[in-house]
Amino acid sequence: MVNALAIYDRLTERRKRFLRVEQLCASASEMGWLPSKHELEQEAKHSQRDKQGLEKRHGEFLAEVLGDPDTGMHLCHAMLLPLDTSKGRYEEYDASGEIALPGAHLKREGKAAVLTMGNPRYLNAEDESTIEGLETAVDLALMDPKTEVCVLRGDVVTHTKHAGRRIFGAGINLTHLYQGRIRYLWFLIRDLGFVNKFYRGLALEDRSPESHSVEKLWIAAVEGFAIGGHCQILLTMDYIIAAQDAYLTLPARKEGIIPGASNLRLPRFVGDRIARQAIMAERRIDCSSPEGRMICDEVVEAEKMDPAIDRIVERLTGSGVVSAAGNRRAFRAGEEPLDLFRRYMAVYAREQAYCHFSPALIANLERNWDAKNRR
Repeated sequence: MVNALAIYDRLTERRKRFLRVEQLCASASEMGWLPSKHELEQEAKHSQRDKQGLEKRHGEFLAEVLGDPDTGMHLCHAMLLPLDTSKGRYEEYDASGEIALPGAHLKREGKAAVLTMGNPRYLNAEDESTIEGLETAVDLALMDPKTEVCVLRGDVVTHTKHAGRRIFGAGINLTHLYQGRIRYLWFLIRDLGFVNKFYRGLALEDRSPESHSVEKLWIAAVEGFAIGGHCQILLTMDYIIAAQDAYLTLPARKEGIIPGASNLRLPRFVGDRIARQAIMAERRIDCSSPEGRMICDEVVEAEKMDPAIDRIVERLTGSGVVSAAGNRRAFRAGEEPLDLFRRYMAVYAREQAYCHFSPALIANLERNWDAKNRR
């Protein structure tokens, strides 16, 4: 195994410049320390079952980087900075107050920036086609000085079974996962990137993310269901409104993967035993149940979701939001300081790599998802 810490210091000029996960691995690849771009492009042509698992080396490399306090905190900081593409799109968004991106739509509505997640054919599932658009939308929502809070909800879907309904989201696109169309780095980019930005806001280059950040309160509106990755997202929200018939699941073990930072965050909401049941034994949590109300702040009839959102936006902004960022930082100081998250992600980086290329993942998808026959 290459010396990941020495490589990191060399590529970042001893932590004087920031590189995102994908930039870091690409640069290490160019230097011959990780699989080459050509090797990865050839690997990407195969279905998941036929891959050699070259990206396991990415997992080992990133686990070592994240496992060290200095390099790990620096990488976490890099991933909390706005994307360069976000900076380039801000003027466009600011001019009209609305922007459509792959996998996301952002619109100013009064005091709120409303971010709608969309992948209608796949029940708003996340995949390679949605990840950059979602992170760009999160950046723009947080950068926007004309709004005070953010609202997150799912789009109306076209999937046959739920056509015409608004659905929060179905997690990772399992069809694309089985077909080998989701790279290993997708998981790290997602959870170190926009999911952590929901929780921690945007970092500044010259200040610690622990003490200085650009933050807003996030309100989630859960309709239909929040499965897998979309349930993970809820654990970063400040206020959750759920429809009476909505439910949550974290079927990652059934799929053969680790559910992002849920193992770290879910026990804070429902306790260790229920968290283990949800993650290890596929326990469904109905939003209107006692356990669901430990996660969701409010449960309303489905047809009353829009007025409920308006009411909460007004409640949270009516007396100003000047203390919102400070209170969020204060909560994080006690429940999940950045160094704790870093240590968790070091474990996650390694274990998710092994899971991603495990034969068990393929067997689980074929057994539980009928993956061979999905299109």
